[in-house]
Amino acid sequence: MNKIIVGSGNKNKIKEIKEILKDFDFEIIGKNDIGIVDEADENGESLEENSLIKAEFIKSKVNSMVIAEDSGLFVRALNWEPGVHSSRYSGENSTDEENNKLLLEKLTGKTDRYAEFRTVLTLIDDEGIHVFKGYVKGKIIESEKGKNGFGYDPLFMPEGYEKSFGQLDDITKNSISHRNMALQNMLIYFKEKKC
Repeated sequence: MNKIIVGSGNKNKIKEIKEILKDFDFEIIGKNDIGIVDEADENGESLEENSLIKAEFIKSKVNSMVIAEDSGLFVRALNWEPGVHSSRYSGENSTDEENNKLLLEKLTGKTDRYAEFRTVLTLIDDEGIHVFKGYVKGKIIESEKGKNGFGYDPLFMPEGYEKSFGQLDDITKNSISHRNMALQNMLIYFKEKKC
């Protein structure tokens, strides 16, 4: 079984990654589970930069395969905000509720609600650094709906669905999510490598 250390302390992200990869021969371990509690300084200007910063930070502490990802919500009417600052949109240490409230305030009166969730996943293995991307298109709805997921999930309705990510069950959400797309792209790499 291949061991992969996930460069995140976010239990929701780790749970989602484990769920998506459950049928494959990987042991998924969060960084906190091996005693790495400090965080990388996510000072990049893009998802790509932050994903790499986190992956290299964890790789400097372990001798295993490492994945790290950075995700963001990009809203067209807000000049693609919150983007790389999604988790701290309303300030450092802000809560999901505070970020969601600010997003809705900034969208007040705007008819263009188009948005994308984007993920950049960086894998560091014995062959080097590999980058995988995923995205899902949708729109921001008028108010929070659903309690599943985390972050902006209750406000994001993916194209082709009449429910928010917060209303979708985990299996459905994980099958169409930006994170799933990035992980599926990583799995293509592993299949070609014959892991």
